[in-house]
Amino acid sequence: MAETLKYGDRIHLQNAYNAWGGGYLDTNGASSATGGVYGVSTADTPNRGQGTGTWEVASATGKAVGTPVASGDLITLRNLYSAGSYLDTNGVASAAQKKAGAKYDVHTAKSDDRGTGTAEWRIFARTSDPQDTDVHIGDTVHLWNVYGGNGGFLETNGVGPAGGKYDVCTNAYYNRAADVADWRVSRA
Repeated sequence: MAETLKYGDRIHLQNAYNAWGGGYLDTNGASSATGGVYGVSTADTPNRGQGTGTWEVASATGKAVGTPVASGDLITLRNLYSAGSYLDTNGVASAAQKKAGAKYDVHTAKSDDRGTGTAEWRIFARTSDPQDTDVHIGDTVHLWNVYGGNGGFLETNGVGPAGGKYDVCTNAYYNRAADVADWRVSRA
């Protein structure tokens, strides 16, 4: 039986692009966005730097630590690099990304309330075994940002910064091409 993901767990998120070669969700470099802390891209390994690819799952609706995460729950993801910062939509996607349906750029922020919904993500498991509505370690998930009622799906799109693999933004389409919005959950 698969292990259930719980609030308070520390995880890595691997992108499915190019047969799971899209890299691991990672903080990389200072953010240039107002209110941003770090840029977000993917990296070849989950441990490019201490904590850069490790994310702590918390409930955005007040569910207690240790409670199972259900598919459809509203969560925040706190990156554990340095003092910690939250996965956040901040600013518009690049012109090239917008040509493929992109909406917002992704950075981290000091708090989970920089803007209404910017650091809140609805997590959806594609499927799970067992099919008990919970998200499990090893599941493939989509992360949908709720900013403005529809902040878009987290995806890889374009070349990342030095030390990174692919840039990360949100997109209007849940999977615009080749599994770019699929993320596999693993324990950190």
